[in-house]
Amino acid sequence: MADEVVLLDFWPSPFGMRLRIALAEKGIKHEYKEEDLKNKSPLLLKSNPVHKKIPVLIHNGKPVSESLIALQYIDETWNDNAPLLPSDPYLRSQAKFWAEFVDKKVADFGRKVCMTKGEEQEAAKNGLLDCIELLEGELGEKPYFGGETLGFVDVTLVPCYGWLSVYEKFGNFSIEAEHPVFIAWGKRCLQKKSVSKSLPDQQKLYDFVVQLRKRHEIE
Repeated sequence: MADEVVLLDFWPSPFGMRLRIALAEKGIKHEYKEEDLKNKSPLLLKSNPVHKKIPVLIHNGKPVSESLIALQYIDETWNDNAPLLPSDPYLRSQAKFWAEFVDKKVADFGRKVCMTKGEEQEAAKNGLLDCIELLEGELGEKPYFGGETLGFVDVTLVPCYGWLSVYEKFGNFSIEAEHPVFIAWGKRCLQKKSVSKSLPDQQKLYDFVVQLRKRHEIE
């Protein structure tokens, strides 16, 4: 019997983009269900009753919540194609460390750049640039964080790269000017169809944030 895979998601979510990329990279057929976060579906509330958040991966009726957990689940379940985590225990631990760093730092600073102003926004911009500098150090001379191929950290981080022009417009700064290595890495990732087809149009993202800021009365 074929696997039944469903992804509950919301198109601008960088956390959902991770799972879209992983599923595409591994060639896993799935049903994509777009959620209205102002009117969450019964399936989402049933599948993630604790946090009531997207993304949720549902595999043969069993839900897996939280994007990094679901990303690891995808990698371990369909491990015969395009492995994301290294087999070496130490290298696996390092990949998980940096993925967690992206989750707790990069994504949060990016959100604050888009959704704050004044001193708080300035602090978020500086925090984001500091994070990128650290990530460039970890990347080193490698083409990808996963080495010669797309890995766990790449898939975790590249959705934030997909938001870069939005961060730059709202923060009024240039990431490319200060971090060309990071930009080159992002462009390299975008050459993969699994990535380019999973990231939304940046103008569409910008328009989405404009409306979000209006709703939150951020001028």
